[in-house]
Amino acid sequence: MKKNLKISIMSALMATAMVACDPGDFGDMNLDPNNPSVPVTANLLTSAETALVGPITDTQPTLYSQQISEKFYTEASRYGTLNFSFNGFYSGPLVNLQEIIKLNTDEATKSTAAQNGPNANQIAVARILKAFFFWHMTDRWGPIPYSQALQGRDNFKPAYDTQEAIYTDLFKELKEATAQMTSGSIDGDLLLDGDMDRWKTFANSMRLVMALRLSEVKPDVAKAEFVSAMQAGVISSNAGNVVYDFLADENNDNPWEDRFQTRLDFNISKPMADLLLATNDPRLPVFADPAVLTQKYVGMPYGLEQGAAGAIPNGQVSFLGTDLRQQTSPGYIMTYAQMQFSMAEAALRGWITGSAKTFYEEGIKASFQQYGVYNEAEYKAFIAQPEVAYTPAKGLEQIITQKWVSLYTYGYEAWAEFRRTGFPKLTPPANPISVSKIIPLRQGYPTTERDLNGGNYDAALTMLGGKDELDMPVWWDK
Repeated sequence: MKKNLKISIMSALMATAMVACDPGDFGDMNLDPNNPSVPVTANLLTSAETALVGPITDTQPTLYSQQISEKFYTEASRYGTLNFSFNGFYSGPLVNLQEIIKLNTDEATKSTAAQNGPNANQIAVARILKAFFFWHMTDRWGPIPYSQALQGRDNFKPAYDTQEAIYTDLFKELKEATAQMTSGSIDGDLLLDGDMDRWKTFANSMRLVMALRLSEVKPDVAKAEFVSAMQAGVISSNAGNVVYDFLADENNDNPWEDRFQTRLDFNISKPMADLLLATNDPRLPVFADPAVLTQKYVGMPYGLEQGAAGAIPNGQVSFLGTDLRQQTSPGYIMTYAQMQFSMAEAALRGWITGSAKTFYEEGIKASFQQYGVYNEAEYKAFIAQPEVAYTPAKGLEQIITQKWVSLYTYGYEAWAEFRRTGFPKLTPPANPISVSKIIPLRQGYPTTERDLNGGNYDAALTMLGGKDELDMPVWWDK
């Protein structure tokens, strides 16, 4: 299946351009037997899944979370961009997923759609992916168009929903999607090869992580959803990690490889490098290359002004690890380590039985194994160090800090966990551009919303507290 990813992606892009034709008065003369009159659901799914690349490899959130530093052009590190567009999500993956649901539901098209797998399973997977994209979006922007979105010409000016309402409905969508699954695989699935058991586990794992987002604002709901998701079955080993497989092909390779083709601009940050060095972390050689001049690992100071950053010789700082910027370097979407650190926090909060210490240590072990650096003796020595050894009094900070490390380059997830907990302790740049001296709490809406959907945009700002700024917290950020 994944050997044919390039072909699948090309087919998917062609399929999304197809629309039904009205033969009018010309009978069958206007129908091309070699081209379908409606999109192929398998290709719509492939196309939607390729849009996962952005959320898991974008550079901006790795800078917000200070996993990465910039070497020359440092405006992003200093929060020079206020407005970020979500339009591509609505016009791309979300509309494709909505079309999959429609084609598998409509009596006129569902039998044709079933050629690509059971209708119920295609709908379930589309609902799960829709939930993932909407979750990603609301965590970035806060209130967004949700219940009135994806209506096309029937509603060009959708209202915004509160983040609380969106989370409530996403929990429902994920549970209903897993409940409707039946036997049989589906076509066009480059992510999990049409395996419904894995999709069910992915949905439960997503719900578990989502539940933790509400730990400070709706702890009772958070606990109930967390326990429910855990009991339903989440990722239980690295073999079950949800991974986006990139190809050795310029059109479908890992974006980190592309970013290093023409210039060197992304380093391991000083906060990350200093932590890994202080604890003799075996992941460091994977996360970073030694500085060329010294052959030592040296983090790049974070958030410097451009002149100061450029004055540091390239050969004196460590760039992003070569292993992470190959064409085929994997993109992690949901991992076993993430589950274990989440369970460690839940145990610490008293939501579940079990030892927070055990879950925490298993999370570290899982991350070591994920990055191919696990050695039992070195692992035991690592977790025995005073800086790492679990202590209940500072348990949350330790759990989230190690989760931050394990999420290296998955910036949006690391940034969300930082906003929710305040860990690890990070220092904003000295001279930020578009925000006061704090790390951004959200991203600004696209200017097209202000210009074309003004009334609903203004209502969304009221939900946020009055301003479309980087320093306005989202609902769960208390």
